[in-house]
Amino acid sequence: MQKITPFLWFDNNAEEAINFYIKTFKDASINNINRRTPDGPLFTGSFTLFGQEYGVINGGPMFKFNEAVSFVVHCKDQEEVDYYWDALTADGGEESMCGWLKDKFGLSWQIIPDRLMELLNHPDADKAQRATQAMLKMKKIDIDILENA
Repeated sequence: MQKITPFLWFDNNAEEAINFYIKTFKDASINNINRRTPDGPLFTGSFTLFGQEYGVINGGPMFKFNEAVSFVVHCKDQEEVDYYWDALTADGGEESMCGWLKDKFGLSWQIIPDRLMELLNHPDADKAQRATQAMLKMKKIDIDILENA
């Protein structure tokens, strides 16, 4: 068992969210679904993405997700950036700036190519500054534009 498990509060669509996340992420599984009655809606549950367990609850409308907490998806290349960006913004997700987005449940994600951090921390300070300025104009991160900045 992992020491710390992020726990996500949903109004009444936690099971839909679990199914969406395990469909979106290739290394994913449902761990458990707990219902108050055998044929009732999910009350609590958990799932795993890339070895990280997440818990969920259908807790009601009192609390909503906001940008104070986000999950970073480290991507090896533009194809992976495009895949996660498109999947997580589908069906009502919202694009934001600098690789940030909200999925259709309001959960914030950062879709970040590994190359971005290499360029932002480049030993040539001018190149790093140009990459930073290019990134600040983007929604979805475009590695080619960063490379050519």
